[in-house]
Amino acid sequence: MKQFLSLSLERTDKKMKLEQNDKTLLFSETSIPDIFFSDYLSQIPGDYLKIYLYILFLSKYNKDIKLNDLSKKLNIPLKSISEGLKFLEENKLITKKSTGYVIVDLQEATLHELYTPNLTVSKEKVAQTAKNQSRAKAIEHINNMYFQGIMSPSWYNDIDIWFRKYNFDEQVMIALFDYCYNRSAMHRNYVQTVAEAWASNKIKTWNDLDKYYEKQEKLNSLKKSISKKLGKHGNLTQYEEAYIENWVLNFGYDMDIIEIALKRTTLKQSPTFEYINTIITDWHDRNLKTPSEVNAFIEQRKKLNKDTKNLKQQVEKVNYEQRKYENLDFLYANQSNKEDKIG
Repeated sequence: MKQFLSLSLERTDKKMKLEQNDKTLLFSETSIPDIFFSDYLSQIPGDYLKIYLYILFLSKYNKDIKLNDLSKKLNIPLKSISEGLKFLEENKLITKKSTGYVIVDLQEATLHELYTPNLTVSKEKVAQTAKNQSRAKAIEHINNMYFQGIMSPSWYNDIDIWFRKYNFDEQVMIALFDYCYNRSAMHRNYVQTVAEAWASNKIKTWNDLDKYYEKQEKLNSLKKSISKKLGKHGNLTQYEEAYIENWVLNFGYDMDIIEIALKRTTLKQSPTFEYINTIITDWHDRNLKTPSEVNAFIEQRKKLNKDTKNLKQQVEKVNYEQRKYENLDFLYANQSNKEDKIG
C-alpha cells in the first residue's frame, strides 16, 4: 500500500498529514525492502537518509507534522529539510502531488521497470538471451565480485541495456564496474555516466579500453608537467584541463610542441591559459604539426617582424630627411622674400 504525506514547502508551519496504522508504537515496525539497500542506500547523503527513514516511519501514524518540528526532531537545518525532500523526489523515493508527497513503493517501481516492454529483461532472460555463455559469466562475475552475490534485478536489466546500447565486450563491462567500485561510486547514475564517456571515446573492446587508459595516463602526465612548468601549485581548474585536453586530443599536440608555447609565456608578465591557447590554436589553424614546423614559423615571423621594423625605420628616416629639406626650402624661400623687400 502506498504511504502518503500531506506537505507544502511554501510555509514552514505547514503540517504533513500521515495515515493511521492499527498497531501501537510498541508492537509496530517499519519495513524497508531489500531493493532500497541494494539500489538506493549508497546514493543518499546522511541527512537526507535520516529524513527519508523518519518520514517513512511517521507515515504509519495519523498525525500532523510541521517542517519546523521535523527540523528540530532530526537536528537538521530547515533548509536541508527542503533540499532533502527535493533530493528524495528527484531520486524517485517520494513523488510530489498537489496535496503533498507519496512515498514510492520501491518493490512495485522496480517490478514496473523490469517488465516495461522492449526496455527491460529479467535476470533469467538475460542469461538465456545473452549472445554467448561468456556474457552470462561476465554478469555473474559482476554480481559476485561487486554485489556480494545479491545484485538486484534492476542491475541485470541495466547491464543488458548497456551491452546492447554500447556494444561493450564482456571484459569492458567488467572493467566498467571495477572502475566505479574502486571509486566507491556503485550507483546507477555514475556507472551510466562512465559508460557513456567510454562509448563517446569509441571503446568497445578490451584493446580499445587499453589504448584509452594509455591516452589518459599520457594526458594526466602532461597536465602535471604543464602545471609544474607554469609554477601552479594547486590543481588545475576544469577549464584549464579542458584547454590541455583540446591541445592533446583534438589538435594532436604532445609536450614537444606545447612546451614551445609555454616558453613564450616568459614574454608575458602574467601569462594565462587563454594566452597559451591563443598561440597553440593559431599553430593548429596554420596546420603546423611538428616542432620543426612550429620553430620554422616562429623564425619566419621573427624575420618578418625584423624586416617590417627595418622598413619602418627606413621610411621614417626618409620622411625625416624629406621634412628637413622641405623646412630648408621654406627657410630659403622666406629669406629670398625678405631680401626682395629690402632691395
